[in-house]
Amino acid sequence: MKRQTARRRTSRRCKGPPEDRASLCQICDSCETSGRDVDDDEGRANAHLPSPMTRLAGAHFRPRSCNMNPDPTPLRPKPLRHHPWRMAFACLALAVLAFVLTFDWNWVRPPLERYISRKTEREFRMSDLHVSLGLVPTIRMRDVYFANAAWSHEATPMARIDELEFSISLRDLPDRILVPRVALTRPDLVFERLADNRKNWILSDPSDTRPSKLRISTLSFQDGRIRYVDHGLPIEVDVVAGTFEPASLDKVQSATSTPEGNRYMTRYEFKGNYHGRAFSGHALTGEVLSFAESGAPFQLKGEFVAGSTRVAVEGRIADAANVSAIDAQLQIEGQTLASLYPFLLLPLPTSPPYRLQGRLILEGDRYTMNDLRGRIGSTDITGHATYVEKEPRPLLTADLQSRLLDIADLGPLIGMQVQGSSGEPPASQAPSRDRPGARATAQPTEPERLLPAGSFDASRLQQIDADVSLVASELRVPLALPLESLSATLHLHDSILKVAPLDFGFAGGTIASQVTLDAREPTIRSEVRIDLRGVEVGRLIPRSETIAKGAGRVGAVLELKGSGNSIGDAAAGADGRVAATIADGRVSNLRDAASSLNGGKLLRLLASGDRDIRVNCGGIAFDVKGGRGTSTLFVIDTEQTQILGGGSFDLANERFDIIVAPKPKKAGMLSLRTPLHLRGSFMQPGYRFEKGPLLARAGGAIALAAAAPLAGLLPLIETGPGKTTDCAAVQQQVGSAVRQATAPAARK
Repeated sequence: MKRQTARRRTSRRCKGPPEDRASLCQICDSCETSGRDVDDDEGRANAHLPSPMTRLAGAHFRPRSCNMNPDPTPLRPKPLRHHPWRMAFACLALAVLAFVLTFDWNWVRPPLERYISRKTEREFRMSDLHVSLGLVPTIRMRDVYFANAAWSHEATPMARIDELEFSISLRDLPDRILVPRVALTRPDLVFERLADNRKNWILSDPSDTRPSKLRISTLSFQDGRIRYVDHGLPIEVDVVAGTFEPASLDKVQSATSTPEGNRYMTRYEFKGNYHGRAFSGHALTGEVLSFAESGAPFQLKGEFVAGSTRVAVEGRIADAANVSAIDAQLQIEGQTLASLYPFLLLPLPTSPPYRLQGRLILEGDRYTMNDLRGRIGSTDITGHATYVEKEPRPLLTADLQSRLLDIADLGPLIGMQVQGSSGEPPASQAPSRDRPGARATAQPTEPERLLPAGSFDASRLQQIDADVSLVASELRVPLALPLESLSATLHLHDSILKVAPLDFGFAGGTIASQVTLDAREPTIRSEVRIDLRGVEVGRLIPRSETIAKGAGRVGAVLELKGSGNSIGDAAAGADGRVAATIADGRVSNLRDAASSLNGGKLLRLLASGDRDIRVNCGGIAFDVKGGRGTSTLFVIDTEQTQILGGGSFDLANERFDIIVAPKPKKAGMLSLRTPLHLRGSFMQPGYRFEKGPLLARAGGAIALAAAAPLAGLLPLIETGPGKTTDCAAVQQQVGSAVRQATAPAARK
């Protein structure tokens, strides 16, 4: 009631002009809101004190009423009020600033060393610790020492580093620990992996297969050494790195500098051994090595040397730790392709010296060699190849071409010994430093053997899958064989090698082959089928001015199955069949007469000139068992002669023994006809005439001539016992060969 009475009194006093009344009422309202009581007792007690609004306005009022009458006593101003939370924040900011300015990070170094040592169970220490704070703080450590794992075979610590500086991206936490840059000054590092996959750089539980959260973008070295020892592969690498550009030393040693990859600044010298083979080399890179998290490749130029093998590379590589992309020019050369096996795990032959180059591209798990070109011996090679790392075996695909292929260069691919190999035995696919060394590690072979005896290592065919094609427009072959071209496709899958087709242009026809090698067991099982299609007889016989040219086409089929790690071993115990025939044949009449030693006919043809005669039919067939072939058919029937024969051959000893008996169909004079005995080795064939019939005819002629000169001609009379052959029966026995003889001629 008292407050209501006071408000009414105040309201009555707020009179006058509008503008004055508004100002006066605002002041009076302020008086009311100041919390002053209007009762008489309280008013008398506080009558001498002005209100807060009165002091702020600088006016003098009476204490009990807002009548605007001045008070002769001036009022003192009251101090401003302060908020407690603002004061607390200011004090905290000043404390943090003082802490940062005066804090020494070495105060936390001892507990940090103890913590890391306890968690890793290895000694860890450093002489100095400094941290530069920010959204990407930088940490610098000096004289870092980190002991090796207790199981390590190395006697040295895992890490000794004069200065380690790295940065951490806070915005990537806690999903991952991203380190944009690591700078190492004079590091000495040892990384080791055991055969059971224990790694000394993995600090977590070995059974923990979760991917690590630690990611490093770039890495730089200054005067450092890194050793990597893998007891499982096995491989050992020792790398010495340093920056050779003095102006870049500060950037290399700093984790905050922006890397430059447009010029070479750092040199790496390395050496080591892989599968017992020593290697060495050097490489140039930019300021840093980049890893997957950087998203940028780095420049690389280097050279790798292992024995006689030299590899040069220049280009861009992504992720130095786990190479994920390559785009570089590659050049490789050496004394023999066989020496690449320890590095590529490819079953390559002991070739002559080679030089190859191309553009190497890696995308994911796929290596591609584009613009491949070079030479192997005197053979030119062009094309492209792809190598894909996959499970359970890598896959090699290649498409190769050659304008001129020298069989002497690629013969060792099948263990073939050819001229031009310095008379040395053929080489196996054993790895070696150079070509003589490769030959020395091969199984000894006999130079007088025809069948290739170079050994195949079955385990090598189990290491890789392959699809390779090779086309050669022209062949250079030894022994003047009429081989013209080559088309081959190789498929190697699940340790089974199939070469189909393996086609040679041969004397106007084709040698069409299919070869299968099953290497799933230590001893290779093989199947071979060779079809001789439409080979021209005239190109098999040397040309002569006095002898008529032959004609017709020869067809043959060879089917063999065997076991062995060389062609010679497989043939030695092979089973199968061999058949051959001639279609639309014509042969020299002079040669036909000579086969039966028909002297009268020879004299007549030499006087009048040779001509060709028709071959009615011909067929040869052998059954092969345990590497030994026995003839089941041997007949050649011409217009004037029936030639019969029989015999055998031995693939294990590479020998043959065949008797050929010509039988003229017409009577004649001066004939010394006798069977022809063909025998010898495959490399040194021989022949001789059967002496018995020959001596009987000659002796009878001499004896009768002594009694009566004309009677001496009687033993030399040819009675003509030859009969016309049942050609239908012959063709039935060699039906598959007939189909090959009548096959279309090979395309040029």
